[in-house]
Amino acid sequence: MILDLIITTAALSLIIGLRYLGVAWLFHAVLWKGRGRGRALTRAPQRARMRREIVASLIACPIYALPAALVIELWKRGGTAMYADVAAHPLWWLPLSAVIYLLAHDAYYYGVHRALHHPRVFPWAHAEHHRSREPSAFASFAFDPVEAAATAWFLPALTLIIPIHVGVALGLLTLMTLTAVLNHAGREVWPEAWLRRAPLRWLITATHHDQHHRRFTANYGLYFRFWDQWLGTEAADRPARPRPSTATHEATEAP
Repeated sequence: MILDLIITTAALSLIIGLRYLGVAWLFHAVLWKGRGRGRALTRAPQRARMRREIVASLIACPIYALPAALVIELWKRGGTAMYADVAAHPLWWLPLSAVIYLLAHDAYYYGVHRALHHPRVFPWAHAEHHRSREPSAFASFAFDPVEAAATAWFLPALTLIIPIHVGVALGLLTLMTLTAVLNHAGREVWPEAWLRRAPLRWLITATHHDQHHRRFTANYGLYFRFWDQWLGTEAADRPARPRPSTATHEATEAP
């Protein structure tokens, strides 16, 4: 079991790292190279900062890989609620399980994210992510090890208690990667008028998350905007302005 866990963790670390680099590079190239695509929210990302983002992200890869590897090894031994046979549960459970996982992950992340912005926690747990004054697609995975450890275990833990088809789980991981990269890419791919209509007005977009990197104390959500709206932490989308210094965290609120 231990040797299998080490091998699986190493393999997943490589897969996660290559997936991150490939998807981030693709979106960065499409959105910023040449004439670019979408509406620019920031200045063009700086190469030196992107290199820092890549280093931080690759350090986070094995931290994310370990809980996932543990679940895979448990799944092989029948110790999780994941399943591969579509007939094991009703077909309607496939989309419903995806929604449950997204809602649970969003709620958990909102709470952890607010806690990470506490002035006593931020410098050693979340500062790396906010050193990107103009975040690029590569910032989507650039976390301090503490933040990675705090967020990496939640979804794997859900697979121990809430049934989910392997294909749905892989689809969710793909969706999570795409949304994280798009929301940090520095360009809004959706037309501005669409952002004010359903369903985008309910969802986190690059425009919405950009305000988090500007204001620090607002827009903590991961997928959906309702936690910020219900708990009074939403900052409305605003025109671009110079970013604050990230040398120190200016937030004074407690989570």
